[in-house]
Amino acid sequence: MRQRTDATTGAAERRGASGAGRGYGVVLGLCWVAVFFDGLDMFMFGATIPAMLADASLGLDPGAAGTIGSLATFGMLVGALSAGLLTDAVGRRWGIAVCCTVFSLASGLCAAAPTAEVFGAGRLIAGLGLGGLLPTAIAMVSEFAPDRRRNLSIGALMTGHHAGGIAAALLGIWLVGALGWRSIYWVGVAPVLVIVPLALLVLPESPSFLAARERRWHGRAGDSHDAGCSGPPRDVGRSGDRHDAGRPGPAALAGLAGLFRGGSGPVTLFFWLTSFAGLLLVYGVSTWLPALMQAEGHDIGSSLGFLLTVNAGGIAGMLVAGRVSDAWGPVRVATLWFLVTALWTVLLSVRTALPLTYALVFLVGLFLFSAQTMVYAAVAHVFPPGNRATAIGWTTGMGRFGAVFGPWMGGWLFATGSQSWGFAAFALAAVCGTATLLCAGWAIRRRPRGGSAAA
Repeated sequence: MRQRTDATTGAAERRGASGAGRGYGVVLGLCWVAVFFDGLDMFMFGATIPAMLADASLGLDPGAAGTIGSLATFGMLVGALSAGLLTDAVGRRWGIAVCCTVFSLASGLCAAAPTAEVFGAGRLIAGLGLGGLLPTAIAMVSEFAPDRRRNLSIGALMTGHHAGGIAAALLGIWLVGALGWRSIYWVGVAPVLVIVPLALLVLPESPSFLAARERRWHGRAGDSHDAGCSGPPRDVGRSGDRHDAGRPGPAALAGLAGLFRGGSGPVTLFFWLTSFAGLLLVYGVSTWLPALMQAEGHDIGSSLGFLLTVNAGGIAGMLVAGRVSDAWGPVRVATLWFLVTALWTVLLSVRTALPLTYALVFLVGLFLFSAQTMVYAAVAHVFPPGNRATAIGWTTGMGRFGAVFGPWMGGWLFATGSQSWGFAAFALAAVCGTATLLCAGWAIRRRPRGGSAAA
């Protein structure tokens, strides 16, 4: 029985290797478009706040706008924690389709919202889909990418998020001014009309997920094959197939427990702490960097110029970090990138000419965003397919607490008159990210062979 199981699993993995190569371009392209709309949806609220506050029929005030922003962040936290568990049980393809459907329909609800309360409900629901899409797409791309380009592929995928941020800023000028704030949310409905049908029609299922599911099935079946069972569930990859791998609940819980088995507990916890520090930086710096530079006496120009510059740096950084990580390893690169982020953040406190200020902002974007993305790449590298999406999802979800704390910390610094310490505070967070990644690397090396995660 054991030999039969090993042979079947080996065959699934061989099918996975060939299938991954054939589907790589389709997977990366379609996931990139999905992540682009994820970034567009995430940043569109900030781009429409002024027009929404001016719309008396909506009844939105600044306090309510802040609450709505928090609701969306909370939704992303819940979505990130739950999506990995779900997609490790039922598959990446369906996970992407469901997440895109959720945030697209929620965008339509926001576009048609008659009151601020309904709009807030829409943003909360959108957060569930937005939080779930990224870990699912990262897991999918990492499993289809060739080994020599896996980290570059994840970096390339995440450029879509920053391209979406740039598009949100531009649409905030071109579309909102001409057609009103609701128009940009109608654009956010596009994924359910385009991406979801394509995902169900042409997106293949992850062969690594299928092989892991087959191993889980054999583990549950025991000797039932000898008792006349019909065999493991069918490998699926086309729209007409069904996932009938069994109950998703037990498989999902097993995936979560696997993050702490075989000496992987410390690795998991250090990745969670790093993600907290990384998203604290991403959201804190993105929110308060213009105000902090103004407090230091910088002339930063327009907010749009800052947004375009920092996202352009993010796009370049994803490609650079991904390529370097394929040579050095994502843990090493993320560690170095956090340390360099601390240096550039401190240098922003030095008053310089406007062109040099924008160059520094570009460099902050280049290292900061890609440092956090390489944390996700490291998790995808360390954990096996059976609980990879769960590992990425929970790393992202725990980081969402930092996404909430970072903007709050910046506001607290200004409220207490301590904004002169702002750059030092964010630089300290980057140093903490460096330290926790060093600890993660140490824990990976000390983990017993045969643990639940693959080094």
